[in-house]
Amino acid sequence: MVAVTSTAPYSPYQGYASAYAGTAKSTASSQPAQTNAESAATAVTLSDAARAALAERDFAAVLADARAKLTALLEEADRTSPLKDGKLALDLSGLDQRELYAMSSDDSFSPDEREAAGLEMQRRFEAALAGPAAIARVTGNYTGLYKAAAAYLDGLGAEERATAEWQAGRDAITEGLKQLQTAPGTRPDLGPNDPVALYLALSEAGESPDSSMPDLAANARTTLDRLYAEAKANGKAPTFNGNTSLGQYIDMSGFSSRALSAMVLDKDGQFTAEETRAARSVLQARSGATLLAGFQSASKSGDPTAFSQNVISAFSSLSAEERQAIGWSDQLYQAAMQSYVTTAKLMDMFGEAMGGGNASLAQLLGR
Repeated sequence: MVAVTSTAPYSPYQGYASAYAGTAKSTASSQPAQTNAESAATAVTLSDAARAALAERDFAAVLADARAKLTALLEEADRTSPLKDGKLALDLSGLDQRELYAMSSDDSFSPDEREAAGLEMQRRFEAALAGPAAIARVTGNYTGLYKAAAAYLDGLGAEERATAEWQAGRDAITEGLKQLQTAPGTRPDLGPNDPVALYLALSEAGESPDSSMPDLAANARTTLDRLYAEAKANGKAPTFNGNTSLGQYIDMSGFSSRALSAMVLDKDGQFTAEETRAARSVLQARSGATLLAGFQSASKSGDPTAFSQNVISAFSSLSAEERQAIGWSDQLYQAAMQSYVTTAKLMDMFGEAMGGGNASLAQLLGR
């Protein structure tokens, strides 16, 4: 095993703890009124089999894989650093959680590389909480948000879970869930180790570690040009037709959604109409799959507000550029919000008519 030589300075919980004191008080706001509807959003976590597969590598192998992937990404993007002006200039979504932690915590990586890994770790944590946080704001129930944070932290690699910073953050989440059992509409008061509280504070302040869209577009342009060159070197014409038998298929499914969005929006005119169509097609397939999963999950939940909540969660989990690229307007969010509010109000009214505000759906339907 290779020893971890430093702690991750930008991990979701350690970095949050150091900044908490300066932001939590100034961003504390009034909490929304609690409703009777429980959040139907579900946290997606790695399966036991997937975790076991990730854990098979020892840390030396994880470090080597992280270095190899980072080197390849830098070469493909024709960059010497994953940062530009203090922001991510490289798409690190292809690294798994253990590789990111290795990159952020081992001195064999440069300060820029360690900082970039930390920013990507923070970005993933915030992306995991964005949807549940939107649901909490609508429903006034923070239980789903803290459950999502717990699921995310539990899905990290063994090396990261062995750190004192992880344990402090996880203990705070556990205490928060205990408090929420009796007061789900009151945000827990857990002190500086609560990563959820600082996430909410930073999101309200508009802080985000996302990569800049111009850099993502430039990286995508470089990658596409390399794929074209490889196709021509093989004596084949590059094509976006997956059913080709003559050309070489240019598969865009490996691009992150933000990179694809940069291609679709194409603010600097770097992409052809065919390239933007191919990128939009992949994005639309992903968004369609998200909506279908949300509908299927809602149909099994027994909660009439579940689909509205899932749409709100999916909408909030995307960046503004991603929503623009796939055509998800603010009207979609407002419609989902109105649907939730109206349905929740009707459920409350029917519950009161039945002699109590906590009637279950089955009771309301006479089952």
